[in-house]
Amino acid sequence: MKIALKICIVSGLILATVTSCSRKKNSFINRSFHAVTAEYNALFNGFEALKQGRDNLNNDYKDNYWEILPVERMQVSEEIVLPGQSKNQDFTKAEEKAVKAIQKHGMNIQGKEYNPQIDEAYLLLGEARYFDQRFVPALEAFNYILYKYPASDKINTAKVWREKTNMRLENDELAITNLKRLIEQEELEGQELADATSILAQAYINTKSLDSALTQIKIASKATKVNDEKGRFNFIKGQLYNVLTYKDSANLAFDEVIDLNRKIPRRYLMAAQIEKAKNFDYDKGDKIAFLKHLSKLEKDRENRPYLDKIYHQIGEYHLANKSDSLAVAYYNKSLREKSKDRILVAKNYETLGDFYFDRNNYKFAGAYFDSTMTSMVENSKPFRTIKRKRENLDDVIYYEGIAEVNDSILRLVKMPEAERLAFFTDYTNTLKQRLEAAKEKLEIEARKSGLATNDNLFNNTITPRGGLPGAGSNFYFYNPSTVAYGKNEFSRIWGERKNEDNWRWFSARAGGFANQSDLDVSALEDEDNVLLNPDFYMSQLPSTEKELDSIKKDRNYAYYQLGLIYKEKFKEYNLSKSKFLNLLDSNPEEKLVLPSKYNLFKIYEILGQNDEASIAKADIIANHANSRYAEILKNPELAATRDDSSPESLYEDTYKLLEGQEYQQVITRSKKYMSFFDGDGMVPKFALLKATAEGRLNGYQAYVDGLNDVALTFANTEEAIQAQSIIASLKSVSDKTFKPDTESTKFKVVFQFSNNELEAISSFKEILDEVTQKITYYNMSTSVDIFNAETTFVVVHGLKSVEGAKGFADILKAEDKYKISRPYFGISSDNYKTLQIHKNLNEYLAIK
Repeated sequence: MKIALKICIVSGLILATVTSCSRKKNSFINRSFHAVTAEYNALFNGFEALKQGRDNLNNDYKDNYWEILPVERMQVSEEIVLPGQSKNQDFTKAEEKAVKAIQKHGMNIQGKEYNPQIDEAYLLLGEARYFDQRFVPALEAFNYILYKYPASDKINTAKVWREKTNMRLENDELAITNLKRLIEQEELEGQELADATSILAQAYINTKSLDSALTQIKIASKATKVNDEKGRFNFIKGQLYNVLTYKDSANLAFDEVIDLNRKIPRRYLMAAQIEKAKNFDYDKGDKIAFLKHLSKLEKDRENRPYLDKIYHQIGEYHLANKSDSLAVAYYNKSLREKSKDRILVAKNYETLGDFYFDRNNYKFAGAYFDSTMTSMVENSKPFRTIKRKRENLDDVIYYEGIAEVNDSILRLVKMPEAERLAFFTDYTNTLKQRLEAAKEKLEIEARKSGLATNDNLFNNTITPRGGLPGAGSNFYFYNPSTVAYGKNEFSRIWGERKNEDNWRWFSARAGGFANQSDLDVSALEDEDNVLLNPDFYMSQLPSTEKELDSIKKDRNYAYYQLGLIYKEKFKEYNLSKSKFLNLLDSNPEEKLVLPSKYNLFKIYEILGQNDEASIAKADIIANHANSRYAEILKNPELAATRDDSSPESLYEDTYKLLEGQEYQQVITRSKKYMSFFDGDGMVPKFALLKATAEGRLNGYQAYVDGLNDVALTFANTEEAIQAQSIIASLKSVSDKTFKPDTESTKFKVVFQFSNNELEAISSFKEILDEVTQKITYYNMSTSVDIFNAETTFVVVHGLKSVEGAKGFADILKAEDKYKISRPYFGISSDNYKTLQIHKNLNEYLAIK
């Protein structure tokens, strides 16, 4: 009886289980079974995978605190994902679980869903796709919930997610409209209100409506119960106040973040401290208390990951207080923290570069600007600004180097021989002292190394591979004593060297780059080395008049260029004045005297030094009466009009000749003006103009040679940089090979004339113009092109084939009344370009 009862009960349970698995019967058991199974199986695992994926996204995301933070920590990638692929396996798993719940537990009977968990499954599906950055499929999932489950308790959540997705698809205006309607129509509370208002704030930020964004983020920060979000929203609120220039309100918002303390991630807490420090009022604030606060942040062990930012802010404090040395020290400390914040690193380098720039230490400034650019996004607007500033320093560094070296040489040459010998004796004695110190250091290192090696010998036995212990072997590296001796000898001679190529070079010593305190003992080991002998340096000084004149000339030209650069580019008028005065005191070449005096006159005017300006003006008028500068000073109104004798005006006239194909005149005039205005800033421009004319007249190689000459002669000028750029671009047209006619669709017919036949060229072009007007089935035109110093081409353009070019020439011959016969040839447009670039007419005619 009991057995029969058990069989009935088991059978009943099996039957109930089987019948409850049906998704097409609307019974209590079926609904309960599929709802519970979906919730605690597929959906539970799916939401866990989604949570894991979101945590990974948050951990990988790096906030940029230099800009307004996004509401959501998610980096949108530009990488294109093909259908069926995924960027994150956790989101793939979450999507699979959502699909499984829909497919296996959905109870869609006659168009109505009876499983209350399916709307959750579609929400999971949409969120998984959203975080996997497949926004269009995600939008479909959220819209399906709104369409099929209007009575769902998740309907408002689905609406918020839909607008988040619209925002990611850059439909910000649509998201704003829908979210405003949702907030107005529904009485949202708690996290739903926080989600809706925070996303609405993000949409306003995207559309630059910061006032509206501020209103919504305030509501979100109060409504959310998630401390992480509360800290982030309050921080964004402070950033918005800062952008809107409400510093006091911003500081209150940052205080709200700081008050959350350990309830939020420390990154928000420290970011709020830094932003609040940036808002400090140096005019009205308590500087002592502020510095104590920054020092407290610096000493807090928990803040060690943020020392790069703290040091930067302390550096800002000292810079604002004119404590320059302390500011530089803290900026360098910030850099030594090896921060991952590239913007912070760039700001440190840029600030140090500006610091040295303002103190006229342009060599250091240039080095810091170079480092700044390595930490910036290439070709961004800030990058281009720093690049232009750095390029402007090239000339200063170059000419300052020449002036410094040549001044020191001339100063030594002027010394009496006894003083000169004493100077070099002091120098060589210093070298000897450094040599002795370096030797002592190496000996100490060798002794330490020897002790360490001996310890190893007592504690270790070297056993060769496949053999007996090394003590009984004759092979060098199996004998511990000889190995230890070899190591010590190497260290004694070479010091500590890295195991790398070119290890013999001094820069390969341990510690990286050599500095002034280092001395290559191997180079000076011999006591009789010439580098330790004062006579060696005495013999290196120039002695002939020609050498000294050349050094003086280079130094004077460097002074002149520095005076111009400081005056025109950097507006450093006092520096410019000192350079021009030094130049005039150095008995410069005549061509530099007058422009230097005139520039001094202009500087005196700018600085308001009227007495000095009057003296300079009288000097120019009295001693250089026939110059254009004297004319300008005597008649100031000329300065406001075009001076036909100025280098600028002459350059414009010469350039017009270039446009008119008067290449030989351009070359002749450019040479003349380069000699006449030697030392003027317009000379490199004339040189580049001359190179262009030579290229047009004599071809590719003449152009390249001319450009190379500009780049070498006027190094570091704008024209030299332009010349180098043109040379690089010319590589694309270096091929002299003519293309087959079948590869072209545009052709010309070319008639040859001698350059002396000006009347014949003019009349022939008139004939061609009349003939081409009659031929309406081609869109033809004519031109006169200079080919070289002897030949001019009259060219007919607009033909479609080489046969058409020949046919046109035949039509022209048929015009009996003109009786004109000229050498001609048909050529494609591509080959005509090659012909003009390389001037290889004979090669082309030989081919044809």
